[in-house]
Amino acid sequence: MSKLAFVTGGKGGIGTAIARALYNAGHKVIVSEYRQNKDTKEWLEQQRHDGYEFDVVQVDVSNFDSCVICAQEIEKKYGIIDILVNNAGITQDSQFKKMTVAQWRDVVSTNLDSVFNVTRQFINPMLEQQWGRIINISSINGQKGQFGQTNYSAAKAGLHGFTMALAQECASKGVTVNTISPGYTATPMVTAIREDILDNIIKQVPVGRLAYPEEIGALTTYLTSDHAAFITGANLPINGGQFTSF
Repeated sequence: MSKLAFVTGGKGGIGTAIARALYNAGHKVIVSEYRQNKDTKEWLEQQRHDGYEFDVVQVDVSNFDSCVICAQEIEKKYGIIDILVNNAGITQDSQFKKMTVAQWRDVVSTNLDSVFNVTRQFINPMLEQQWGRIINISSINGQKGQFGQTNYSAAKAGLHGFTMALAQECASKGVTVNTISPGYTATPMVTAIREDILDNIIKQVPVGRLAYPEEIGALTTYLTSDHAAFITGANLPINGGQFTSF
């Protein structure tokens, strides 16, 4: 059955793949962006050219009031969100001894506070209808840490703590909450890394390559399905064996 899905940060490499996978599964998909950029029209045209019809909404996911307004507009125009993918995120890397307050706050606010700000708007209708899927996109670096990313790693690790707690609150109401932790993924941003650095990254991955964005999209779509109704509170790594835990 077709559902209404909302993907934050949906124009990025992983976000686009997730949006496409959900669309292929028959869902209506809305994606968010921070503000309308000059490439928004190009992105939408490319998606249409490839057979995908998405709607784009503007919201500052780090700002609670902005999320309130966005949610009100979505409900008025489209109805109740059934599937929420918290994917928006940024990096501002720096060794901790040099990290500024702004670098810390910007990353934690966008990557972690946003999950509260956005999810808070949609959780009650999901509980009332007794069906919902929430997927939080974390990172391998939230599991193992990463040099120069104390802000990012802390935010992404905190995201799964959020997942585990909310999953317990929602489990009896037909709403599942899960985390996906991708490893290095072949998005335009990653593949633009200097070749020698990228080669060194790939050497650390037992599978011997980067993840394909479509693999993240496929896993996300599975978690939104009725077949995954018994999976909640889980953190699913998709990193080619680069980091494993018991």
